[in-house]
Amino acid sequence: MVSAFVEVDQGSYGIPAPPEGWPEPLGEAAFHGIAGEIARTIAPHSEADPVALLGQALAAAGSALGRHAYFEVEAARHYANLYVAIVGDSAKARKGTSLAHIERIVGAADPAWYDSCLAAGLSTGEGLIWTVRDPIKSPAEEEGGPEKILDEGVLDKRLLVVEVELARTLRVIERDGNTLSPVLRGAWDTGRMRILTKTSPAQATGAHVSVIGHITGEELRRRLTETEIAAGLANRVLWLVARRTQLLPDGGEMHRENVGPLVRRLSEAIAARIEGRVAWDRAARELWHTEYPNLSVGRPGLHGVITARSEAQVVRLALLYALLDGLNVIRETHLRAALALWHYADQSARFLFGTSLGDPVADEILRALRGAGDSGLTRTEFRDLFARHGGAAEIGRALDLLDRHGLAYQRMEGTGGRPAERWFASLPATKASKATKVITPTPTPATKATEATKGGASVASVASVATEDAAAEPFEQEEEDPSVALDAFVARDTHGVHESGHHQGERGDQSPDWLAAARKESAREGEERPA
Repeated sequence: MVSAFVEVDQGSYGIPAPPEGWPEPLGEAAFHGIAGEIARTIAPHSEADPVALLGQALAAAGSALGRHAYFEVEAARHYANLYVAIVGDSAKARKGTSLAHIERIVGAADPAWYDSCLAAGLSTGEGLIWTVRDPIKSPAEEEGGPEKILDEGVLDKRLLVVEVELARTLRVIERDGNTLSPVLRGAWDTGRMRILTKTSPAQATGAHVSVIGHITGEELRRRLTETEIAAGLANRVLWLVARRTQLLPDGGEMHRENVGPLVRRLSEAIAARIEGRVAWDRAARELWHTEYPNLSVGRPGLHGVITARSEAQVVRLALLYALLDGLNVIRETHLRAALALWHYADQSARFLFGTSLGDPVADEILRALRGAGDSGLTRTEFRDLFARHGGAAEIGRALDLLDRHGLAYQRMEGTGGRPAERWFASLPATKASKATKVITPTPTPATKATEATKGGASVASVASVATEDAAAEPFEQEEEDPSVALDAFVARDTHGVHESGHHQGERGDQSPDWLAAARKESAREGEERPA
């Protein structure tokens, strides 16, 4: 009998090796808890990327949990609602098939959520508000008289919007007068949504809006306008690149999986309705203090803009992992899971946007400089590049932007008269990092003892400063590339490769160890099962 799982050569039969720059496999730590087990259960029976399965499982489960528990950062409260976008190549990434199984499992855990809290078709801010609106009242006809209820509103404020054509939504947002972007930002930030127009009296408070979107990389780059990037909608989204990871001609055998225990555990987590403020435990707080500077360091270009809310995203993910474990405290394992998934999201953004600055003139100049190599280009050649339509002020602004981000530099050349500027692209290996002053908390004796038992310093971090003097002063330290620092963290925490030696080998195999084992087990069962 033909097995349900067909092992194929990654370089042929429709599954090429991942392109250059593709993120490293998602760290094992990210598959913690119920959401991870949902992804593990589905993965052997789906052609979808486990990353897509996990990201959508977290978004759906976070939606079902509702707006009860939060993590507080200064005056901002972060809840478990996520905006997750799966970025892949058209239907070949199996973005849609990765969602159907998840909806079925979460829906079985909370039928009321499945029946009334799922929607599709983001088009206007007014429409989104209406879906989770508060009661609408008319003013009292007489002073001191009762208000008249014009509309009862929506009692269950949970909403998961599934937009399988996210490019269409981005096209809609570009239209003049469209209110969807500010309303989505308000829903993510505070759960309060209101449009100050006379014709739209509806408003929503306490709304728990989550979003799952699917889009191709090409559409994303084309449709994500400079306006929306600047407005901050893009950095409220977890962008996860995904690809088909296996071929299942018969569609897998998910119907043979007993998901009853998963459904019961998820149902219990939803029913627990943990309320109020959730905080770190001691170990999680120490890890957070170590990793926070890495998350806070700005990255250059469009990649940096897209990942600007890294701290908030990690906090929300850690909170969600804790709530799914039925806990009102975030433990170290929850934070490690959040960091692992954020690391993949950060690499996804770097893969999608690279060194692009999101400025058309600056990006075009950078491409030209890289093409010119050691010859460089003069300002006259830049004007020629834009067919003399690029003004000197605009070109100067773009060059200044490239210089500030360390992507280009100038040399003055003698011409026998007035010196001329010649510009060159900076080599990635020689980009200088600016020094930054980092004020670090003084380690306590307990912290020192904990670090000593670990046999060394914490993961590379601009704020992991060893000190033997409780009164040590803050000092200047060269800033590390935050991507490299986070890479080091995940490398230590991923698959146990440094301890066990179980390397993934060539990049053709992007699957976690547990997934490869599950696939082999599925294949073995298929061979043993009578036809």
